[in-house]
Amino acid sequence: MTPASQAANPVDLAASAEHHAHIHAPQPGATATLIHDLRELFKVKVVGLVLVTGWGGFYLGSMLSGISSVQRGLLDTLLGIGLVSAGAGALNEALERKTDARMKRTADRPLASGRFSLTMGIVAGLGSLALGALWLMLHTNPLTLALALLTAFTYVAIYTPLKRVTAIATFVGAFPGAMGPLLGWTAARGRVEWQGVALFAILFVWQFPHFMAISWLYRDDYARAGILMLPVVQPDGWSTVAEALFFAVAMIPVSLVPWRLGMAGVAYAVLAGALGLLYLAYTIRFAGILRTTDENVSRMLARDLLKVSVLYLPLLFTALMVCAIAK
Repeated sequence: MTPASQAANPVDLAASAEHHAHIHAPQPGATATLIHDLRELFKVKVVGLVLVTGWGGFYLGSMLSGISSVQRGLLDTLLGIGLVSAGAGALNEALERKTDARMKRTADRPLASGRFSLTMGIVAGLGSLALGALWLMLHTNPLTLALALLTAFTYVAIYTPLKRVTAIATFVGAFPGAMGPLLGWTAARGRVEWQGVALFAILFVWQFPHFMAISWLYRDDYARAGILMLPVVQPDGWSTVAEALFFAVAMIPVSLVPWRLGMAGVAYAVLAGALGLLYLAYTIRFAGILRTTDENVSRMLARDLLKVSVLYLPLLFTALMVCAIAK
């Protein structure tokens, strides 16, 4: 072999350099993808709802105490609740990664798609849960810590596996789903009281029309994954509509309980009644899924109820906080 033949070919050198540059260069959008994956893993949208309602519970509990919510550590409370909720969400996704992979709307989640490993999901979930629990222990009280951990346990260890066993899982899941305002209340007050229970009841009842809209909208996905939501178990829609209507009707008197307990004035009662009637009207409209054979119309009715349910809750809590009566 001649010295000339031993020399590197300039074309090969250029190709090699381009190859190594491609390997070591950051992928376009890698940071954005990571942020998106973390948001999905920790279920940031769900955590946001918990924080909004937790803020409402803390604010109202502080008003009853006649003290400033900031003085009693609102931000510390929300941080602890948020971390516990995020950890529970990550553990839920770890347990449901295989069923998520079979559903179109969840197949791109980081664990379901394989972008995150199972170990990473579990470590992130447990880490966030432990950090949140420690934060609540240091900055709130033992009752709030215990309720937060009970909420996470019910959501991850009971509700999550139960979804593949029975449609009653929706009812079970409504308990941890409604704990946000009660956690805020106990953080401010240090005890469970009827006013805090009333806030819990509002969120508990609100969830059912909301859940029925989601489960009807994605019933094919749930069936494919083996998750026994009500529209999967009873696909004719009658039970789905009946449950949604029952709780939409119940939502009106339940939303008025804070007024009856003296937490807010007549203005709140008027606003709550109006919002409740709007929620009920869209739930009655949702019953149109029983009369139509057009899948596009059916999905539109479910989607409209879902949108109204998402607007209803923050509007109701805002009205309650604005109209609250300090003691």
